[in-house]
Amino acid sequence: MKFSPMNTLKSLLAAGLLLAAAHSQAQSADRVLRVSAIPDEAPTELQRKFKPLGEYLEKKTGLKVEFTPVTDYAASVEALINKKVDMVWFGGFTFVQAKDRSKNQITPLVQRAEDEKFRSVFITTNKDINKLEDLKGRTLSFGSESSTSGHLMPRSYLLAAKIDPDSDLKRIAFSGAHDATVAAVAGGKVDAGALNISVWEKLVAEKKVDPAVVRVFYTTPGYFDYNWSVRTDMSADLKKKITDAFLALDPKNPQDKIIMDLQRASKFIPTKAENYTAIEAAAQNAGLLKK
Repeated sequence: MKFSPMNTLKSLLAAGLLLAAAHSQAQSADRVLRVSAIPDEAPTELQRKFKPLGEYLEKKTGLKVEFTPVTDYAASVEALINKKVDMVWFGGFTFVQAKDRSKNQITPLVQRAEDEKFRSVFITTNKDINKLEDLKGRTLSFGSESSTSGHLMPRSYLLAAKIDPDSDLKRIAFSGAHDATVAAVAGGKVDAGALNISVWEKLVAEKKVDPAVVRVFYTTPGYFDYNWSVRTDMSADLKKKITDAFLALDPKNPQDKIIMDLQRASKFIPTKAENYTAIEAAAQNAGLLKK
């Protein structure tokens, strides 16, 4: 084969273009903030709730924001730890799990003011169930096994009332999500259910459940719950931009109010890992997290 300067030049140009394209793709990946959330509601509802928040974060950070749904709570933990996503809406328990799995390499940035004293509700259609003790010998649905407000804390308060869900109840089930728990109770599949008070109030407000038929018979004391978390190795500058964006949301601004109403937040406040030590202790006491 004859040596051709022109062919060599073409090869060099082609190689250069490939390198430039690869560099551009790498830069593009760096310009995307990948976000996910525990699937505590239907995927379509999570997407609807996140859309305006994602658009707002794009303006505040200068990054393209992509929402990636996950199949279950455990997948949200693994996605953040394995760098498939950059930020996740965790419940208190999933945050504790992620912190434990990553050896303290997860940082919570902000939470809603409501998450300082979050609560769970127990619901039923059965007129003979009026207190936790009445659940003995009955069937009960939790949400996801990794849910703070749909499993861990309700289980913790049952144990405090000297009711062991695994031995004192006829059967326990896991619906997978708070709205699914309400559907199971309303449909007579179980005698009672435990879920997040925020989702319950939303379903009542939207008239998707009749509180005269499906009623709350017990509300737990308050505890720390949901937060937005990132990996600890995220740049300090980006952490600050994201935190500042959440803290700047103002319900007096109509556009911000749309976001906050969808997030069911009166305002966002800074948070820290230490806020979740009680959740971690509850998980250990309930046998859901190894010491």
